[in-house]
Amino acid sequence: MLSNPWVVDNPARRVSSWNGCSSRAVNADREDGHQFAECLKAAARATIFQSMASSRHGIAALPFAVADDARAAVPARQDPRPADAEMLDAYSNAVTGVVAQVAPAVAHIRVERGARGRSAQAGSGSGFIITPDGYMVSNSHVAGGASVLEVTLPDGRVAAAELVGDDPDSDLAVIKIGAAGLPYVRFADSSKLRVGQIAVAIGSPYGFQHTVTAGIVSALGRSMRGQTGRLLDNIIQTDAPLNPGNSGGPLVDSTGGVIGVNTAMILPAQGICFAIASNTAERVAIALIREGRVRRAYVGVGGQDTPIGRRMVRHFALAHESGIRVSMVEKGSPAAAAGVREGDIIVSFGDAAITSVDDLQRLLTDARIGDGVDIAVLRRDRQLTLHITPRESRR
Repeated sequence: MLSNPWVVDNPARRVSSWNGCSSRAVNADREDGHQFAECLKAAARATIFQSMASSRHGIAALPFAVADDARAAVPARQDPRPADAEMLDAYSNAVTGVVAQVAPAVAHIRVERGARGRSAQAGSGSGFIITPDGYMVSNSHVAGGASVLEVTLPDGRVAAAELVGDDPDSDLAVIKIGAAGLPYVRFADSSKLRVGQIAVAIGSPYGFQHTVTAGIVSALGRSMRGQTGRLLDNIIQTDAPLNPGNSGGPLVDSTGGVIGVNTAMILPAQGICFAIASNTAERVAIALIREGRVRRAYVGVGGQDTPIGRRMVRHFALAHESGIRVSMVEKGSPAAAAGVREGDIIVSFGDAAITSVDDLQRLLTDARIGDGVDIAVLRRDRQLTLHITPRESRR
């Protein structure tokens, strides 16, 4: 036990110790000033020791603060924490700030397909302006193949638009309206996204123009099939609610940068929606504006994923147990020129292993056009190396 007479064992006695010093100060004359100061120091030490002994987490916050001039004690300062109202207000400010910045560049697109008249099919979607001279990004399934495109801007202006380029493989399209000095948005770097950050969607669901919904980035790196069956990679999943008509609108972050192009939702589900990543959208948009199409390599085979027996995997020392079984070789194609036959199993393309059709499609970019490469195929009980030179896809 502590021998210091000023150590107290309960709050009531602790307060009485301080009061004892105060009463002695009142009754003391000037010669007792030193004794009073020593009294205060001893009481302070006793309080600290008692707090350390009673706290399970170390030194507890002292209930009093001692002033050098022995004035009345004041309550200790508590750690400030933001109130719920403050946090909600900060979230509201973030969303409203994004909307004020981005919404002027988001437009409603009315689409007609087929001949004008009764046979024409009407639809609608969303798009956003990416240049001040009127280039807009939307989805291929919104604008692709349209005979009439009509854009309604947030300020009420209605303008005719023309299709600049359409890429069904990525489900992206670029259109242009005849206007200048338009508000526009910028693409953000989708590779820097983090799960949980704010995501705001703006569009025209069911024709309700310039509707705003908000949520978070739920997941990254998803994959889904496009209209052509080609696999779309690096898809963003969000719980910002999307509905028919949101397609082609922007998904933006808290800074107002476009992180994705809203493209799909799972209708029976709640809060499972998807957007094409901005890095993909920017690359495709640039290609469509420059050339009107996205260049991709082509080898001229059709096939399906197939498992490879363990015996063949061991015999040929393969690093994987699946490949592409060739079911069709186009006449006059690069594959036909290389000697690929129906029934072959493609297991590698250059230095890359091929385990599925999707693996091969990912590799057939514009950089591969005219670039000869060795491929490995299994043919009955042999492994062959064939040299193939991809050409540009005609589609």
